[in-house]
Amino acid sequence: MNMLGIQPGKNVADIGAGSGWFTVRAARRVTDSGTVYAVDINPEAIQYIDHRAKKEGLHNIKTILSKPDDPQLSADSIDAALLLKTYHEIAHPVVLLRNLRSSLKPGARVGIIDRNGNGENHGVSKDVVVREAGQAGYELRDSQDFVKADGMDYFLIFTKKGN
Repeated sequence: MNMLGIQPGKNVADIGAGSGWFTVRAARRVTDSGTVYAVDINPEAIQYIDHRAKKEGLHNIKTILSKPDDPQLSADSIDAALLLKTYHEIAHPVVLLRNLRSSLKPGARVGIIDRNGNGENHGVSKDVVVREAGQAGYELRDSQDFVKADGMDYFLIFTKKGN
């Protein structure tokens, strides 16, 4: 979260939020002065996160039932976005990343954590992600492989080109 600049008062998008593992942690980090948007295409995931946020008393989580290629976030509203083990599941990642661009504030960071793979093993090559993000108008700012000791996972950080 430090590498994405997630701190109190920031607005964060968890794209492909699933069960809300990252959503909940980010919501605690940004405190009530920030907002975390839990974005998912699965209505059951959205219901689960809504229930979890109420149960845990987190009032700064807003869920968004999105479209597969559009996170449906407001323009100029996001300081940081994370796609955590989600990128390899996206049918049209270049389109999704293009549609995400308008919601990013100047200087916003987009983090992608995924597993090196070939698309059939719940992973996607880091080089493919970098190339596709470039096609969508992003530039790579940082690349880390400290996610797990096995060297299979990577963490890429992008910003909009020209930012």
